Amino acid sequence: MLHIVKSDNSQKSATALALSSQKAPHRARVSGYNMSSKIDTREFSITDYDAAVQVWQRVEGVEIAEGDDRKGIAAFLARNPNLSRVAIDGPAIVGVALCGDDGRRGHIYHLAVDPAYQGRGLGKRLLDECLDGLRRAGVQRVIILVAGDNRRGAEFWKRYGWEEISGAVPMGIDV
Repeated sequence: MLHIVKSDNSQKSATALALSSQKAPHRARVSGYNMSSKIDTREFSITDYDAAVQVWQRVEGVEIAEGDDRKGIAAFLARNPNLSRVAIDGPAIVGVALCGDDGRRGHIYHLAVDPAYQGRGLGKRLLDECLDGLRRAGVQRVIILVAGDNRRGAEFWKRYGWEEISGAVPMGIDV
């Protein structure tokens, strides 16, 4: 899910998208797929936080909100063990996906791949690993929010079977 509230509390429009586990997601067909064999994925750890923020800052469409500070992400990871993922090239983190659930619905936040690594299937790989973890947790529906002006992000999600939630209006409040 991409955060839609800026730190100055101004609102942006967003589109809610969802994927049901009962509908098999489209599998990526990446022509010329030649990802370096040294790029691997693993669970996101709070020790990855600084590198993850750097990736998020380099990717257009990802907004970092106040709750995305180290303390907030540490709490999120503690509540959702074994779900969030990072892609690594040697020691460098080149992709990040925050993933969790509330016991009924899954949520994906801040799926981002460093621009230098985009187009190699890493975003799809991180997405698939998040969805696999959510399925193992018994989740049947996953929801994301895409900022209204993030066309490239919306195209990514729709390419893999995500659909707009008809009649849904994303809302939020700071507490």
